[in-house]
Amino acid sequence: MKKIRTLVVDDEPLARARIVKLLEQYDFISLAGECKNGSEALRAIADYKPDLVFLDIQMPDFSGFDLLEHKELHPLPFIIFVTAYGQYALKAFDVHAVDYLLKPYDDERFARALNHARQQISRQEDALLHQKMARMFNTHQQEQEERLEHFEVREKGRVQLVSILDIHFIEAEGNYLKLHTSQKYHLVRQTMQAIEEQLDPGLFLRIHRSVSLNLNFIREVAYLGNNQYAFTMKGGQRLISSRSYRDAIHGYLDNEQLRKRLDF
Repeated sequence: MKKIRTLVVDDEPLARARIVKLLEQYDFISLAGECKNGSEALRAIADYKPDLVFLDIQMPDFSGFDLLEHKELHPLPFIIFVTAYGQYALKAFDVHAVDYLLKPYDDERFARALNHARQQISRQEDALLHQKMARMFNTHQQEQEERLEHFEVREKGRVQLVSILDIHFIEAEGNYLKLHTSQKYHLVRQTMQAIEEQLDPGLFLRIHRSVSLNLNFIREVAYLGNNQYAFTMKGGQRLISSRSYRDAIHGYLDNEQLRKRLDF
């Protein structure tokens, strides 16, 4: 768990000093600052985005409750109210405070409040991490579902499915694509631009406006100079790259395992 950024807000200097001194005992706390009134706290919360605020209720300019009503502070940090007045306790929990410290409090009561806040912050971080991972997984799943798995090829009045895994390279010719396999090529009415985003970038490398190669069928790469490369495929075909695709090719060649396999 990362350190908890903590802000201390109290109009009494001694009260602030005591909280700061107690916080120094905990290595999971990072003190973001101290504020002596609501106006300073409003700016500090907006600027520092603390995880936790020790907040006095009665202050000279406006109360802790008034502070929490400012919309620009939402979503709010976790709040531990600190006050000498017990009549505010119910209202404090109405605004979802983590805890309520009634002055004077001892070190043990302070520790319980802080650990309670730490647990709440940890749960929130776990929930946010879970949500982030779920979004990443859903995005990956969606991308995988959109990847091309095969082409439908019409030959002699029949429809044949050509697996993307069997295609050595794809070559564009006008509004058609040549799908080169080990035995022959298949012609489909489609454009390179239309299928580019559907091709798995972990499987196909675009080396030219009109050519995309299946990485599994590249046998050899030779540098020709002037940011151009010659790719020899396992079927013997030799394909020349365009200079405009050099960045993608360099990224491909930066793979150390690949460089060893190709002796490049």
